Amino acid sequence: MTLPAHGKFEANIIPQPSEGKPEGLTPLGRMLLEKQFHGDLVATSRGQMLTGMTEVKGSGVYVAVERVTGSLHGRSGSFILHHLGLMVRGVPHLTVSVVPDSGTGELAGIAGTMNIIIADGKHSYDFAYTLPKS
Repeated sequence: MTLPAHGKFEANIIPQPSEGKPEGLTPLGRMLLEKQFHGDLVATSRGQMLTGMTEVKGSGVYVAVERVTGSLHGRSGSFILHHLGLMVRGVPHLTVSVVPDSGTGELAGIAGTMNIIIADGKHSYDFAYTLPKS
């Protein structure tokens, strides 16, 4: 059975040195991620993001991997999230999935997808997940 989790989070995105901008090409970027989750997921996360922008305004890509550690509906452990974000001329396409077999502790066996919502500069999440029966 798929379970829902909802809440808010703060994100700290810390740019890292890049290899520069090659002649005639758009730069690639790298960032460190730090998040604090509230609501049904009470956790922190740390991860890394790689970005690539294009010459077309509003088009680019990012990939990220972050380890989330805390409790989900009172069950403690950690899991890894994988992000794939595409922006096509200002239209976002984002998939955030739990990496299979990444759950630990009481979150072992977790699977699911997270929807990230950004409105008025605030971040929130809707997380649809499953866990094996205890």
